Amino acid sequence: MTEGLSAWQLIASGDAALLAIVRLSLVVSLSAVTCAALLGLPLGASLALTRFPGRTLLIVLLNGFMGLPPVVVGLAVFLLLSRSGPLGTFGILFTPLAMIIAQALLVLPIIAALARQTIEDLWREYRDELTAMDVGPVGRIATLLWDSRFSLLTALLAGFGRAIAEVGAVMIVGGNINGFTRTMTTAIALETSKGDLPLALGLGYILIVLVLVINAGAWGLRVWSEQRANG
Repeated sequence: MTEGLSAWQLIASGDAALLAIVRLSLVVSLSAVTCAALLGLPLGASLALTRFPGRTLLIVLLNGFMGLPPVVVGLAVFLLLSRSGPLGTFGILFTPLAMIIAQALLVLPIIAALARQTIEDLWREYRDELTAMDVGPVGRIATLLWDSRFSLLTALLAGFGRAIAEVGAVMIVGGNINGFTRTMTTAIALETSKGDLPLALGLGYILIVLVLVINAGAWGLRVWSEQRANG
C-alpha cells in the first residue's frame, strides 16, 4: 500500500528520472513500429496479392516469426552489431538505435502477417472492380492499403504492444544504461530486483495507462470511420 502511494506521488511530482525513462521508451517503440510498418505493410500486401512458388512457405514462416523469442532476436542483433560483427564498425551497440533495430525485427512479422490477412480479405471484395479498371500491382497495393487503413490500426497496435512491453532483446542490445538506454520494462525489472518498488510500480502504472489510451484512441477512430462510411 505504501509503495503504491509513493508510486503515484512520483508520477504526480513529475519525477525527472521517471519521465526520462518514459520518453525514451516511447521514442524507441514508436520508431521501431514506424520502421516495421514501412516494410511490413507493403510486404504483407504483396504477399496477399501475388502468387509465386514458395509463397505458402513464406507465409508459414512469417506467421511463425510472430512468436520469435525476444532474447534470440536480441542475441542475433548483438552479434550483428558487436565489434566482431559485420556492422560493428558503426558503433551502434548499446545505443537507442540498436534497441530500435531489435524491436523493429520483433514487430515486423506481426505487422506483415496481420496486414496480409487484412489485405487478402479486402482483395476478394475489390478484385473485380480493380481488375476491370486495369489497375497495376503497385496501384492495387496502394489502394487496398489506403482503404484498409483503419483496419490496419489493429496490426500497428499489436506491434506497438509487443515493442513497448519488450524486455529481453532491448536489455541485450541496449545494456540498460541509466539515462541512456533504460526503458520502462528494463527499469521495472532492475528496480524490482533492487527493491525500489515505488519507481517500478510508477513505471508499471504509466505503461498500462499508455497501452489503454492508445488502444482506446484507435478503437474510437475505427468506430468513427465506420460511422462515417455508413453515414
